Amino acid sequence: MRERVKPRRRRGYTRISGKNQATIPVEALAEAGLRPGDELKVEVEGAGRIALVRSEDPLLRYAGSLSGVYPPGYLEELRREWER
Repeated sequence: MRERVKPRRRRGYTRISGKNQATIPVEALAEAGLRPGDELKVEVEGAGRIALVRSEDPLLRYAGSLSGVYPPGYLEELRREWER
């Protein structure tokens, strides 16, 4: 009985499985700066072209970006006003 050998894949290529899944080559992920756990948006760019774009949470992107804008104690003073 002959052992079945998987055909060699060309570097940088992938196939779509029967479950419509594709494995992205590690080199491509590293070059794009993508990591495990990143959420990606799928965008169709035309016939035969799909782009995966990192989905950014705008809240996380801008959280803390205005530090130093308000004088010390200002936000605590506002919070006390809300409690009244």
